[in-house]
Amino acid sequence: MEIQMITIENPHQYNFILGQTHFIKSVEDIYEVMICAAPTIKFGLAFCESSGPCLVRSDGNDVELIALAQKNALRLAAGHCFIIFLKDGYPINVLNAIKMVPEVCRIFCASANPCEVIIAHTNQGNGIMGVIDGFSPKGLESDNDVVSRKELLRKFAYKR
Repeated sequence: MEIQMITIENPHQYNFILGQTHFIKSVEDIYEVMICAAPTIKFGLAFCESSGPCLVRSDGNDVELIALAQKNALRLAAGHCFIIFLKDGYPINVLNAIKMVPEVCRIFCASANPCEVIIAHTNQGNGIMGVIDGFSPKGLESDNDVVSRKELLRKFAYKR
């Protein structure tokens, strides 16, 4: 077994969701969930099929985001993984709905941070072992940092 680290290519720092599912039907189901949960969100979805023709299946409503998802799915090449890139919305708007899709097994991360995916490679193929999402903490937040955090949440309309 070889261990590899693959950086998610995300030149515009879009939010993305990386997860694992178990069935080709996931592409259609995740598409429907995205449209129903946040009708104005733009997204691209790619899914790595791990049996039969073993293709990257994709869908979405934004050509740029679909291409970005396809590119990253091909780079990861991990069976049954999926990646969704978003704009005009945030993972928090769709994450619980995606988790409720019967085929979805797990979510590895939902982020706009730089992200490294730890991949195990065997003779059979690739699998995601985990992710490194963003950077390590540099210390504890100060009183000013608390104020800034609360202001940011209000800016995004998540708190009043």
